[in-house]
Amino acid sequence: MLQISAKVAIPDAEIEISAIRAQGAGGQNVNKVSSAIHLRFDIGASSLPDFYKERLLKLNDQRITREGVVVIKAQQHRSREKNLDEALRRLGELVRSVAVPRKVRKPTKPTRNSQRKRLDSKSRRGEIKAARAPIKKRDEA
Repeated sequence: MLQISAKVAIPDAEIEISAIRAQGAGGQNVNKVSSAIHLRFDIGASSLPDFYKERLLKLNDQRITREGVVVIKAQQHRSREKNLDEALRRLGELVRSVAVPRKVRKPTKPTRNSQRKRLDSKSRRGEIKAARAPIKKRDEA
């Protein structure tokens, strides 16, 4: 049971976990032992509340497939247990990230003083650049 919040949890039966061989260096051990964890979680078929499902499916995350399946591969550690904990932690983190609604941005206008300062600095910068030009060009401008 993966606890998301006080009221929301994901049962172990909804999380598909398989042990696979890890990639990369590791000598003989990497060729013999399946220590990496491949975790799959189907968002649509889960018992999560609907607003969690909707927000997860709207996320633009490379770990979520078009079919709505979260795929996480954990292979940082040498032991299967640590990789399993890591994969479950990442799944919990992903689901918790959609639980908090984003703050709505209130559009604001820049103050008159800030606009004036910006234009003054632009004109000062233009004067500095004009002063660098050869004298012939300055007379034409």
